[in-house]
Amino acid sequence: MHAALTRTLRLFGLLEPGRRVETRIRMRQARALPDALIIGAQKCGTSSLHNYLTQHPGVIAPLRKEVHYFDDNYRRGEHWYRAHFGRAGGPGINLDSSPYYLFHPLAAQRAHELLPDAKLIVMLRDPVRRAYSHYWHERDKRRETLSFKDALDAEQQRIARDADRLARGEIDSSRDHRRYSYVARGRYAEQLECWLAFYPARQLRVVRFESFVQEPLSTLNETLAFLGLAPLALARLEPRNARKYPPLEPATAARLQAYFEPHNRRLEVLLGRSMGW
Repeated sequence: MHAALTRTLRLFGLLEPGRRVETRIRMRQARALPDALIIGAQKCGTSSLHNYLTQHPGVIAPLRKEVHYFDDNYRRGEHWYRAHFGRAGGPGINLDSSPYYLFHPLAAQRAHELLPDAKLIVMLRDPVRRAYSHYWHERDKRRETLSFKDALDAEQQRIARDADRLARGEIDSSRDHRRYSYVARGRYAEQLECWLAFYPARQLRVVRFESFVQEPLSTLNETLAFLGLAPLALARLEPRNARKYPPLEPATAARLQAYFEPHNRRLEVLLGRSMGW
């Protein structure tokens, strides 16, 4: 009797939030896979770019902006993933924007197995500023209690164990790995090399955050061209998740700049261009 009542309540959406109900309904339909992925990096303008791209009539927004299939939700399966996109065979480009993909050690392999022809968009920012923005993101959500300096000192101990477990496929997700990877996420070259081991460079577009901020419309239209879409003459270019932070201590900034210097040079060699950091 209890099981039957539970099934009835779930059928009418009384036990699940609306998005879960919609996902369950769409799982019974023929749905497309995404054509393009914004894979990262976090705190580099991915929310703003997603918002700008989905203003184009040729881009289909997913059921939720960050689906996080190839990292946190991989065990849910392909039908669950497809439920977030447009109907199979329909016009337009389906877009998945999940900025943890770039950093997750198995996301590239998983994505290539299902989406070998997908176009990849990566947004990169001065890693010092990215780390500090990431830190305040966690502070604002009350998930970080340490000072920035102490959080940097504690990072390796916080994330190392789960990083290894993620790479071995023992776990699909780790809160600590996602939340406290302030420095590790700024080592962009090693993350891109992981993706380039599976995807050819022609399927990858790297967007420099600082250029995106200075010239949002032209950067948007260059990205649309990469996706094979016509440019937009006008768009609502309102940045998402913009916030001002207390000044970064000069000594901590200098420490991070020195740390990231060889990683930035490695990135520039990989991309064949200067990043200006």
